[in-house]
Amino acid sequence: MPERPPELPGLEALPDAAVVIDADGLVSAANAAAERLAGAAAGSLHGRPFDQAVPVRDQQGSTWWRCTAQLRAMRGVRATPPRELVLTTTRGERLVDLAAAFVRDPDGSVRWTVCTLRDAAARHRAESARAELVSTLAHELRSPLTSVKGFSATLLHRWERFGDEQKRHMIATIHADADRVTRLIRELLDVSRIEAGRVELSRRMVELPEVAEAVAERFRVTSSNHRLTTAFPAGFPSVYADRDKLERVLTNLVENAVTYSAGGTVTISGTVADDHVEIAVHDEGPGIPAEQLPLIFSKFWRPAGSRSSSGTGLGLYITKGLVEAHGGRVWARSEPGDGTEVRFLLPRGGLEPAGAE
Repeated sequence: MPERPPELPGLEALPDAAVVIDADGLVSAANAAAERLAGAAAGSLHGRPFDQAVPVRDQQGSTWWRCTAQLRAMRGVRATPPRELVLTTTRGERLVDLAAAFVRDPDGSVRWTVCTLRDAAARHRAESARAELVSTLAHELRSPLTSVKGFSATLLHRWERFGDEQKRHMIATIHADADRVTRLIRELLDVSRIEAGRVELSRRMVELPEVAEAVAERFRVTSSNHRLTTAFPAGFPSVYADRDKLERVLTNLVENAVTYSAGGTVTISGTVADDHVEIAVHDEGPGIPAEQLPLIFSKFWRPAGSRSSSGTGLGLYITKGLVEAHGGRVWARSEPGDGTEVRFLLPRGGLEPAGAE
Protein backbone atom coordinates (compact mmCIF):
# COMPACT_ATOMS: atom_id res chain seq x y z
CA MET A 1 0.00 0.00 0.00
CA PRO A 2 1.26 3.53 -0.72
CA GLU A 3 2.37 5.83 2.06
CA ARG A 4 -0.39 8.02 3.40
CA PRO A 5 0.27 11.73 2.72
CA PRO A 6 0.26 14.22 5.57
CA GLU A 7 -3.19 15.52 6.47
CA LEU A 8 -4.46 17.98 3.89
CA PRO A 9 -6.89 20.24 5.74
CA GLY A 10 -10.18 20.78 3.96
CA LEU A 11 -9.69 18.08 1.30
CA GLU A 12 -13.23 16.79 1.85
CA ALA A 13 -14.58 20.33 1.92
CA LEU A 14 -13.34 21.06 -1.60
CA PRO A 15 -16.17 21.31 -4.15
CA ASP A 16 -13.91 19.80 -6.83
CA ALA A 17 -12.59 16.28 -7.01
CA ALA A 18 -9.12 16.05 -5.39
CA VAL A 19 -6.62 13.19 -5.61
CA VAL A 20 -3.18 12.89 -3.99
CA ILE A 21 -0.67 10.69 -5.84
CA ASP A 22 2.63 9.42 -4.47
CA ALA A 23 5.97 9.29 -6.30
CA ASP A 24 5.16 5.83 -7.69
CA GLY A 25 1.90 6.98 -9.28
CA LEU A 26 -0.36 5.34 -6.68
CA VAL A 27 -3.40 7.10 -5.21
CA SER A 28 -2.67 7.99 -1.58
CA ALA A 29 -5.83 9.97 -0.87
CA ALA A 30 -9.00 11.01 -2.65
CA ASN A 31 -12.02 12.95 -1.49
CA ALA A 32 -15.63 11.87 -1.93
CA ALA A 33 -16.06 14.21 -4.92
CA ALA A 34 -13.26 12.33 -6.74
CA GLU A 35 -14.90 8.99 -6.00
CA ARG A 36 -18.22 10.24 -7.35
CA LEU A 37 -16.59 11.70 -10.46
CA ALA A 38 -14.76 8.44 -11.17
CA GLY A 39 -17.87 6.36 -10.40
CA ALA A 40 -15.96 4.44 -7.70
CA ALA A 41 -17.05 3.06 -4.34
CA ALA A 42 -15.98 4.85 -1.16
CA GLY A 43 -12.32 4.15 -0.39
CA SER A 44 -11.78 2.07 -3.53
CA LEU A 45 -9.36 4.50 -5.21
CA HIS A 46 -6.67 4.27 -2.52
CA GLY A 47 -3.63 2.22 -3.42
CA ARG A 48 -4.43 1.93 -7.12
CA PRO A 49 -2.32 3.36 -9.95
CA PHE A 50 -3.73 6.77 -10.81
CA ASP A 51 -4.10 5.93 -14.51
CA GLN A 52 -6.35 2.99 -13.55
CA ALA A 53 -8.21 4.59 -10.66
CA VAL A 54 -8.91 7.85 -12.51
CA PRO A 55 -8.26 7.07 -16.18
CA VAL A 56 -7.80 10.44 -17.82
CA ARG A 57 -6.21 10.85 -21.23
CA ASP A 58 -5.79 13.53 -23.86
CA GLN A 59 -7.47 13.62 -27.25
CA GLN A 60 -4.63 11.50 -28.70
CA GLY A 61 -5.24 8.75 -26.13
CA SER A 62 -2.12 9.35 -24.03
CA THR A 63 -2.59 8.98 -20.27
CA TRP A 64 -2.09 12.10 -18.17
CA TRP A 65 0.33 10.60 -15.62
CA ARG A 66 2.65 9.34 -18.33
CA CYS A 67 2.52 12.66 -20.17
CA THR A 68 3.59 14.61 -17.09
CA ALA A 69 6.68 12.49 -16.35
CA GLN A 70 8.95 15.08 -17.94
CA LEU A 71 7.33 17.93 -15.99
CA ARG A 72 7.79 16.06 -12.73
CA ALA A 73 11.48 15.62 -13.55
CA MET A 74 11.95 19.39 -13.97
CA ARG A 75 12.75 20.81 -10.54
CA GLY A 76 11.47 24.30 -11.33
CA VAL A 77 7.95 23.14 -12.24
CA ARG A 78 5.57 23.49 -9.30
CA ALA A 79 2.18 23.18 -10.98
CA THR A 80 0.36 22.62 -14.24
CA PRO A 81 -2.45 24.84 -15.53
CA PRO A 82 -5.94 23.35 -16.07
CA ARG A 83 -6.12 21.11 -19.10
CA GLU A 84 -9.19 19.52 -20.67
CA LEU A 85 -8.96 15.72 -20.69
CA VAL A 86 -11.25 12.74 -21.25
CA LEU A 87 -12.20 10.72 -18.16
CA THR A 88 -13.45 7.17 -18.76
CA THR A 89 -15.82 5.75 -16.14
CA THR A 90 -18.30 2.88 -15.94
CA ARG A 91 -20.95 5.42 -17.02
CA GLY A 92 -19.04 6.39 -20.15
CA GLU A 93 -16.71 9.20 -21.09
CA ARG A 94 -16.86 12.79 -19.88
CA LEU A 95 -14.70 15.86 -20.28
CA VAL A 96 -12.89 17.15 -17.19
CA ASP A 97 -10.52 20.02 -16.44
CA LEU A 98 -7.47 18.75 -14.53
CA ALA A 99 -4.89 20.91 -12.74
CA ALA A 100 -2.02 19.66 -10.59
CA ALA A 101 0.53 20.87 -8.05
CA PHE A 102 3.82 19.08 -7.30
CA VAL A 103 5.01 18.85 -3.67
CA ARG A 104 8.80 18.40 -3.85
CA ASP A 105 11.42 17.20 -1.37
CA PRO A 106 14.49 19.38 -0.67
CA ASP A 107 16.40 17.56 -3.42
CA GLY A 108 13.71 18.60 -5.95
CA SER A 109 12.13 15.20 -6.46
CA VAL A 110 8.33 15.00 -6.44
CA ARG A 111 6.96 13.49 -3.28
CA TRP A 112 3.28 14.14 -3.83
CA THR A 113 1.20 15.23 -6.79
CA VAL A 114 -2.09 16.89 -5.86
CA CYS A 115 -4.68 16.90 -8.66
CA THR A 116 -8.02 18.65 -8.84
CA LEU A 117 -10.60 17.64 -11.43
CA ARG A 118 -13.73 19.51 -12.43
CA ASP A 119 -16.48 18.43 -14.78
CA ALA A 120 -16.00 20.57 -17.91
CA ALA A 121 -19.69 20.53 -18.82
CA ALA A 122 -20.44 23.69 -16.80
CA ARG A 123 -17.59 25.56 -18.49
CA HIS A 124 -18.80 24.44 -21.91
CA ARG A 125 -22.31 25.62 -21.08
CA ALA A 126 -20.97 29.01 -19.97
CA GLU A 127 -18.87 29.34 -23.12
CA SER A 128 -21.85 28.37 -25.25
CA ALA A 129 -24.02 30.94 -23.47
CA ARG A 130 -21.39 33.66 -24.02
CA ALA A 131 -21.10 32.75 -27.69
CA GLU A 132 -24.88 32.85 -28.05
CA LEU A 133 -25.00 36.25 -26.35
CA VAL A 134 -22.32 37.68 -28.63
CA SER A 135 -24.01 36.20 -31.71
CA THR A 136 -27.42 37.60 -30.73
CA LEU A 137 -26.10 41.07 -30.00
CA ALA A 138 -24.02 41.08 -33.19
CA HIS A 139 -27.17 40.25 -35.14
CA GLU A 140 -29.14 42.96 -33.33
CA LEU A 141 -26.39 45.53 -33.89
CA ARG A 142 -26.14 44.87 -37.61
CA SER A 143 -29.54 46.40 -38.45
CA PRO A 144 -29.20 49.81 -36.70
CA LEU A 145 -25.58 50.20 -37.75
CA THR A 146 -26.48 49.50 -41.38
CA SER A 147 -29.21 52.11 -41.13
CA VAL A 148 -26.91 54.70 -39.52
CA LYS A 149 -24.22 54.08 -42.12
CA GLY A 150 -26.66 54.26 -45.04
CA PHE A 151 -28.51 57.41 -44.01
CA SER A 152 -25.36 59.27 -42.90
CA ALA A 153 -23.59 58.43 -46.18
CA THR A 154 -26.63 59.57 -48.15
CA LEU A 155 -26.77 62.89 -46.30
CA LEU A 156 -23.04 63.47 -46.71
CA HIS A 157 -22.97 62.91 -50.44
CA ARG A 158 -26.43 64.09 -51.52
CA TRP A 159 -27.37 66.78 -49.01
CA GLU A 160 -28.59 69.27 -51.62
CA ARG A 161 -30.99 66.78 -53.25
CA PHE A 162 -33.27 66.42 -50.21
CA GLY A 163 -35.80 68.74 -48.69
CA ASP A 164 -35.87 69.71 -45.02
CA GLU A 165 -38.55 67.16 -44.14
CA GLN A 166 -36.60 64.30 -45.75
CA LYS A 167 -33.42 65.37 -43.97
CA ARG A 168 -35.30 65.58 -40.67
CA HIS A 169 -36.66 62.05 -41.17
CA MET A 170 -33.22 60.58 -41.91
CA ILE A 171 -31.57 62.36 -38.96
CA ALA A 172 -34.39 61.19 -36.65
CA THR A 173 -33.82 57.61 -37.85
CA ILE A 174 -30.07 57.90 -37.21
CA HIS A 175 -30.79 59.25 -33.73
CA ALA A 176 -33.21 56.41 -32.90
CA ASP A 177 -30.83 53.75 -34.20
CA ALA A 178 -27.94 55.26 -32.23
CA ASP A 179 -30.10 54.98 -29.10
CA ARG A 180 -30.77 51.33 -29.96
CA VAL A 181 -27.04 50.61 -30.31
CA THR A 182 -26.37 52.32 -26.97
CA ARG A 183 -29.03 50.19 -25.32
CA LEU A 184 -27.65 46.96 -26.79
CA ILE A 185 -24.16 47.77 -25.52
CA ARG A 186 -25.58 48.61 -22.09
CA GLU A 187 -27.42 45.28 -22.02
CA LEU A 188 -24.23 43.43 -22.89
CA LEU A 189 -22.39 45.20 -20.04
CA ASP A 190 -25.27 44.48 -17.65
CA VAL A 191 -25.27 40.77 -18.47
CA SER A 192 -21.49 40.49 -18.06
CA ARG A 193 -21.61 42.27 -14.68
CA ILE A 194 -24.54 40.18 -13.44
CA GLU A 195 -22.87 36.92 -14.43
CA ALA A 196 -19.61 38.03 -12.79
CA GLY A 197 -21.44 39.15 -9.63
CA ARG A 198 -20.07 42.68 -10.04
CA VAL A 199 -23.22 44.84 -10.15
CA GLU A 200 -22.29 48.14 -8.51
CA LEU A 201 -25.02 50.04 -6.68
CA SER A 202 -25.03 53.76 -5.94
CA ARG A 203 -27.53 53.72 -3.08
CA ARG A 204 -29.54 56.57 -1.65
CA MET A 205 -33.07 57.00 -0.36
CA VAL A 206 -35.39 56.61 -3.36
CA GLU A 207 -39.06 57.60 -3.72
CA LEU A 208 -40.47 54.76 -5.80
CA PRO A 209 -43.81 56.49 -6.60
CA GLU A 210 -41.83 59.29 -8.30
CA VAL A 211 -39.73 56.79 -10.26
CA ALA A 212 -42.83 54.85 -11.33
CA GLU A 213 -44.64 58.02 -12.46
CA ALA A 214 -41.61 59.14 -14.51
CA VAL A 215 -41.47 55.76 -16.27
CA ALA A 216 -45.24 55.77 -16.89
CA GLU A 217 -45.10 59.29 -18.33
CA ARG A 218 -42.45 58.29 -20.89
CA PHE A 219 -44.61 55.42 -22.12
CA ARG A 220 -47.74 57.62 -22.22
CA VAL A 221 -45.95 59.69 -24.85
CA THR A 222 -44.80 56.75 -26.98
CA SER A 223 -47.64 54.22 -26.62
CA SER A 224 -51.00 55.47 -27.84
CA ASN A 225 -52.71 52.07 -27.47
CA HIS A 226 -52.14 51.75 -23.74
CA ARG A 227 -53.28 53.57 -20.64
CA LEU A 228 -50.45 53.89 -18.09
CA THR A 229 -51.44 54.30 -14.43
CA THR A 230 -49.65 54.24 -11.08
CA ALA A 231 -51.18 53.25 -7.73
CA PHE A 232 -49.23 53.75 -4.49
CA PRO A 233 -50.67 54.23 -0.99
CA ALA A 234 -50.17 57.55 0.78
CA GLY A 235 -46.96 57.72 2.78
CA PHE A 236 -45.25 55.01 0.73
CA PRO A 237 -41.81 54.60 2.36
CA SER A 238 -38.51 55.42 0.73
CA VAL A 239 -36.13 52.56 -0.06
CA TYR A 240 -32.35 52.56 0.16
CA ALA A 241 -31.45 51.67 -3.41
CA ASP A 242 -29.88 52.69 -6.70
CA ARG A 243 -32.45 54.95 -8.37
CA ASP A 244 -31.10 54.54 -11.91
CA LYS A 245 -31.16 50.75 -11.71
CA LEU A 246 -34.68 50.65 -10.26
CA GLU A 247 -35.80 52.96 -13.06
CA ARG A 248 -34.32 50.49 -15.54
CA VAL A 249 -36.10 47.61 -13.81
CA LEU A 250 -39.46 49.38 -14.13
CA THR A 251 -38.69 50.45 -17.69
CA ASN A 252 -37.96 46.83 -18.67
CA LEU A 253 -41.16 45.57 -17.03
CA VAL A 254 -43.40 48.27 -18.53
CA GLU A 255 -41.79 47.87 -21.95
CA ASN A 256 -42.51 44.13 -21.85
CA ALA A 257 -46.10 44.79 -20.79
CA VAL A 258 -46.62 47.27 -23.62
CA THR A 259 -44.84 45.13 -26.23
CA TYR A 260 -46.73 41.91 -25.54
CA SER A 261 -50.22 43.32 -24.98
CA ALA A 262 -52.21 44.84 -27.83
CA GLY A 263 -53.69 47.56 -25.65
CA GLY A 264 -55.50 48.17 -22.38
CA THR A 265 -54.20 49.41 -19.05
CA VAL A 266 -50.72 48.88 -17.67
CA THR A 267 -50.57 49.57 -13.93
CA ILE A 268 -47.53 50.13 -11.71
CA SER A 269 -48.54 49.63 -8.08
CA GLY A 270 -46.86 49.31 -4.70
CA THR A 271 -47.64 47.67 -1.35
CA VAL A 272 -45.84 47.93 2.00
CA ALA A 273 -44.82 45.28 4.55
CA ASP A 274 -42.88 45.63 7.80
CA ASP A 275 -39.39 45.34 6.36
CA HIS A 276 -39.90 45.48 2.62
CA VAL A 277 -41.97 46.90 -0.22
CA GLU A 278 -43.42 45.15 -3.24
CA ILE A 279 -43.81 46.71 -6.68
CA ALA A 280 -46.02 45.15 -9.36
CA VAL A 281 -46.46 45.83 -13.07
CA HIS A 282 -49.75 44.43 -14.40
CA ASP A 283 -50.98 44.35 -18.00
CA GLU A 284 -54.18 43.23 -19.70
CA GLY A 285 -52.47 41.16 -22.38
CA PRO A 286 -53.05 37.54 -23.41
CA GLY A 287 -51.12 36.15 -20.42
CA ILE A 288 -48.38 33.54 -20.26
CA PRO A 289 -49.00 29.77 -20.08
CA ALA A 290 -48.08 28.21 -16.73
CA GLU A 291 -45.36 26.02 -18.24
CA GLN A 292 -43.53 29.11 -19.56
CA LEU A 293 -43.58 31.15 -16.33
CA PRO A 294 -40.42 29.53 -14.86
CA LEU A 295 -38.53 30.49 -18.04
CA ILE A 296 -39.37 34.17 -18.39
CA PHE A 297 -36.35 35.42 -16.41
CA SER A 298 -33.85 33.41 -18.45
CA LYS A 299 -31.70 34.89 -21.21
CA PHE A 300 -33.27 35.36 -24.66
CA TRP A 301 -36.77 34.38 -23.49
CA ARG A 302 -39.71 35.55 -25.57
CA PRO A 303 -43.33 34.40 -25.40
CA ALA A 304 -44.12 31.43 -27.63
CA GLY A 305 -45.76 32.61 -30.83
CA SER A 306 -44.76 36.24 -30.24
CA ARG A 307 -44.76 38.38 -33.36
CA SER A 308 -42.49 41.02 -31.89
CA SER A 309 -39.00 40.97 -33.38
CA SER A 310 -37.62 43.88 -31.34
CA GLY A 311 -35.26 43.47 -28.42
CA THR A 312 -32.82 40.78 -27.43
CA GLY A 313 -34.88 38.88 -24.87
CA LEU A 314 -32.52 40.04 -22.10
CA GLY A 315 -34.79 42.55 -20.34
CA LEU A 316 -36.28 40.23 -17.72
CA TYR A 317 -32.94 38.47 -17.16
CA ILE A 318 -31.32 41.84 -16.42
CA THR A 319 -34.30 42.85 -14.28
CA LYS A 320 -33.85 39.75 -12.11
CA GLY A 321 -30.12 40.42 -11.73
CA LEU A 322 -30.63 44.07 -10.72
CA VAL A 323 -33.36 43.24 -8.21
CA GLU A 324 -31.30 40.45 -6.64
CA ALA A 325 -28.29 42.80 -6.41
CA HIS A 326 -30.50 44.90 -4.10
CA GLY A 327 -31.19 41.86 -1.92
CA GLY A 328 -34.68 41.42 -3.37
CA ARG A 329 -36.43 38.87 -5.52
CA VAL A 330 -38.75 38.91 -8.52
CA TRP A 331 -41.52 36.60 -9.71
CA ALA A 332 -44.52 36.55 -12.03
CA ARG A 333 -48.04 35.26 -12.10
CA SER A 334 -50.28 35.04 -15.12
CA GLU A 335 -53.46 33.52 -16.41
CA PRO A 336 -53.98 33.11 -20.18
CA GLY A 337 -56.50 35.73 -21.26
CA ASP A 338 -56.26 37.62 -17.96
CA GLY A 339 -52.97 39.47 -18.27
CA THR A 340 -49.62 39.14 -16.54
CA GLU A 341 -48.28 40.62 -13.32
CA VAL A 342 -44.55 40.80 -12.59
CA ARG A 343 -43.83 41.63 -8.97
CA PHE A 344 -40.56 42.36 -7.20
CA LEU A 345 -39.70 42.74 -3.52
CA LEU A 346 -37.13 45.17 -2.11
CA PRO A 347 -35.90 45.49 1.47
CA ARG A 348 -36.59 48.98 2.79
CA GLY A 349 -33.13 49.42 4.33
CA GLY A 350 -31.62 52.80 4.93
CA LEU A 351 -32.29 55.07 7.90
CA GLU A 352 -36.05 54.69 8.28
CA PRO A 353 -36.13 51.14 9.73
CA ALA A 354 -33.41 52.15 12.21
CA GLY A 355 -35.65 54.91 13.59
CA ALA A 356 -33.47 57.75 12.28
CA GLU A 357 -34.91 60.82 10.61
